[in-house]
Amino acid sequence: MQKMVTILGPTASGKTQLAAVLAARLHREGQEAEILSGDSRQVYRGMTIGTGKDLDDYVVDGYRVPYHLIDICDAGTKYNLFEYQQDFLAAYEAIRSRGALPILCGGTGLYIESVLKGYRLSPVPQNQALRDELEGRSLDELTAMLVELKRQSGSTMHNQTDVDTAQRAIRAIEIETYNLANPTPEREFPAIESEVFGVSIEREARREKITRRLRQRLDEGMIDEVKGLLDRGIAADDLIYYGLEYKFVTEYVVGKLTFDEMFRQLEIAIHQFAKRQMTWFRGMERRGFTIHWIDAALPMEEKIQLILKGLTP
Repeated sequence: MQKMVTILGPTASGKTQLAAVLAARLHREGQEAEILSGDSRQVYRGMTIGTGKDLDDYVVDGYRVPYHLIDICDAGTKYNLFEYQQDFLAAYEAIRSRGALPILCGGTGLYIESVLKGYRLSPVPQNQALRDELEGRSLDELTAMLVELKRQSGSTMHNQTDVDTAQRAIRAIEIETYNLANPTPEREFPAIESEVFGVSIEREARREKITRRLRQRLDEGMIDEVKGLLDRGIAADDLIYYGLEYKFVTEYVVGKLTFDEMFRQLEIAIHQFAKRQMTWFRGMERRGFTIHWIDAALPMEEKIQLILKGLTP
């Protein structure tokens, strides 16, 4: 197997477990495989329950599947796409040097597409004047500005999948503004060939699983996880920046929301997030990617066989 394998899908589709079982199967058959995370939030240490790292999924029948790009930076920092590309490439080349098969697995379409397509990126400095100008604007206003910038530049980099808070939207505007004024040189990021598999889950099944997982994560201590991060001195605004679980649970902890308001609003936000993920993946298909879709409801063995069949020359 020469190509990388990519397994993508919306939240609650079971993609991580599928990737881990595939890696374990290949290991038993004499082909080592290691997983590269394609998730923009799982890079942060201490943000485990809320980001759904599900690290137990990486242990299959007693075999611990090697994984990368999880827990690589501190909570409270703002890891970005440029850094992800650099970290991905280092891990990818190390996996290849060991003769192992890289399996890219995740739900952050922007991160996944950036390495499969080799986006030309450069580190974008903070623009404090721009940030001051945008301070106080609503997410809807910022999103409209971002859409216009993307129209001007022809960019496919940002959509609402990962721009779900005002801070993240401001950073996206900062990046798009910089790139519009400073066209990037010819890319140095290598072309990476990959067979891409997508896990599709029926809408109602996805909604039911999202709600069940949310209740489970709250029972497992997601609120205490957020309290612990705040107790470590991480500012509430920095946690809110990460969106979804960290946004709404933080607002509950600091008293802006009741528990019921937090649960209801977060549940809706995760459903919307999953829908936007699928919109991104469908967009990837329009942009030339071939995604082999696999029904999440199939038995695990059937899913594995479909992937192995797709990898056979």
